[in-house]
Amino acid sequence: MNSSLDSSDSDNAPQYLKDSRQKQFLSVFSRDEAKERFTSHLDLRPLGNENVRLGDSRGRILASDIISPIDVPGFDRSNVDGFAVQSIDTASAQEESPATLVINGESLLPGNAPTIVVRPNTATPISTGGIVPRGADAVVMIEDTDVIDSDVSPQIAVSRSVPPGNMISFAGSDIAKGETVLWAGTLITSREIGVIASLGIEQISVRRRPQVAIISTGDEVVEPGQPLPLGSVYDSNAAILSAAVQECGGEPILLGRVRDDQKMLREIVQKGLQYDLVLLSGGTSKGAGDLSYQVVRELTNPGIVAHGVALKPGKPICLAVTDGKPVVILPGFPTSAIFTFHEFVAPVIRQFAGTPETAARKVQARLPTRVHSDKGRTEYVLVRLFGEAERRLAFPMGKGSGSVTTFSMADGFVVIPQHVEILDAGETVEVSLIDEEIQTNELVIIGSHCAGLDRVVSLLRQSGCAVSVMHVGSEAGLMAVDRGECDLAGIHLYDPETNQHNTPYLNESLELIEGYRRMQSFVFRKDDDRFAGATSENFLRIVSEQPDLSMVNRNSGSGTRILIDRLMSEAGLHRPPGYSMQVKSHNTVSAAVLQGRADWGVAIQSLAESYGLETIPIRNEHFDFVVRRENRQSGPIQRFVAELRNPELRSSLKQMGYEFVEDNTPAEQ
Repeated sequence: MNSSLDSSDSDNAPQYLKDSRQKQFLSVFSRDEAKERFTSHLDLRPLGNENVRLGDSRGRILASDIISPIDVPGFDRSNVDGFAVQSIDTASAQEESPATLVINGESLLPGNAPTIVVRPNTATPISTGGIVPRGADAVVMIEDTDVIDSDVSPQIAVSRSVPPGNMISFAGSDIAKGETVLWAGTLITSREIGVIASLGIEQISVRRRPQVAIISTGDEVVEPGQPLPLGSVYDSNAAILSAAVQECGGEPILLGRVRDDQKMLREIVQKGLQYDLVLLSGGTSKGAGDLSYQVVRELTNPGIVAHGVALKPGKPICLAVTDGKPVVILPGFPTSAIFTFHEFVAPVIRQFAGTPETAARKVQARLPTRVHSDKGRTEYVLVRLFGEAERRLAFPMGKGSGSVTTFSMADGFVVIPQHVEILDAGETVEVSLIDEEIQTNELVIIGSHCAGLDRVVSLLRQSGCAVSVMHVGSEAGLMAVDRGECDLAGIHLYDPETNQHNTPYLNESLELIEGYRRMQSFVFRKDDDRFAGATSENFLRIVSEQPDLSMVNRNSGSGTRILIDRLMSEAGLHRPPGYSMQVKSHNTVSAAVLQGRADWGVAIQSLAESYGLETIPIRNEHFDFVVRRENRQSGPIQRFVAELRNPELRSSLKQMGYEFVEDNTPAEQ
């Protein structure tokens, strides 16, 4: 926390800032130091023998695809404690000459819906997990701010500039509604259970398994199967931790969800101490709603032994021991929680259970892109592996510690030492595998995501073809297939000079496999009268005449962003309000408009309509597939083409609003 906030209180400071001044992270230990301090107070011998039964789903095989019924996250979420701002207001901010912003009159804790729009030169206090309010396109970390005493209104001084999207996880950036996240035939482990739980979907004589009490904390946490209010999240951590405990040889005891009430939390922790180990999920950081630390620090003999470890993800973990019993507060974000569980908790459970410790299998792979790391912290980077032997590539997965799919879909992780800041593209790294074996893929697809492609992949997997898919965007997919890093890339890139999609972007070594057309549309809420009489021809003129209309943009390099920029250039419209709010999927665009954080955007018509939005068609675009000419006749590519031409598939996609053509006719203007 910023030192000036710790040293003095301002009468004008919001209650959120006053409540957040917890004396935490006073000593950040290295990973090895924290382990030593933790285990030195434990008797790491087996607890005895017992008869047990298996869990309901762990070790089972999926019979059907798991298709997400919701976006995850379901709202634009702050990744840190700080202030929601307009990034342009911080452009000139430096330590020597900070930017001054007026603090808005509300503080956004997790689960609280914003009521105040962030205007220019203002800032709204926000907790980790809070809903980013309308008008804001970035979050400034609280460490980069100071409260300024003012007789008029509370203000902050921002000492660091931030780019658009800073410290924000946008709605649908993790899982998109309608996206296939698990396919039929998948073996269920803790990772898959965690993914399914996050979607809100219900449903021998051995050594005695250590009984591990699991407590979920937070007002924003909702049990799977219950309605999901805006700003809330399904409790995936309890499910994934429960399964992970079983994998280590322990017995999970779910004590349920505890709201942000210190007395209730104290009582449930005391109940948990009758078991062999206590795990709390969430409540380790600096937010005003985090009470777990306040309760655990009351424990003695010896009590807390480490709070704050030089790890990424996972710095906020809190390790405690009371009368020989371990008590651990895991970070709330799923990837952070499961990493710190395996680093600190899993070895303890295995030794309590008498389960042999196994070293992770490691392989060598080459990084296709540069990776940046924070100096001073050991960092774990989850990766997907493609290729074999000396051609094996490790693609970093960048969805962040709040992602529930990252750990599920990763093949392994790379450990970056705390004194290393950059791993260069092309560098060979050591990958620790999550599973014992590396999945062998017959077909690797990298590029833009589309629900139509999901259908093709599902058919291939059902027929026994091992397919791996990674969504990185059209341009990145095109470069990957050109470099030989994948077999196929899905792209949708328009060239205005030739009035053609995709073909102008190919070089002589690449060949196009025609896919289908999908309609790009302007999208807005049905009850928004400001768009009355709008057509594809006058839509941007209406936008230019009403400066209160705010857009949600697509990420640079995407086919949709290229279309947006071209349309704006033709209309003479330069960077309208919201232009810097860049998101990575049609689902996120639709969610932002539906929930009122933006007024309009550009998205696929059929998808936007599934959100209940009004659409105005712009143009059909081609979603095609690129392959290297030398691989065009390979067996896996031929199987892909056969499924793409399957009449039943085409009929299904047509019902979703897709169109097919048998020639290369350019899309209409």
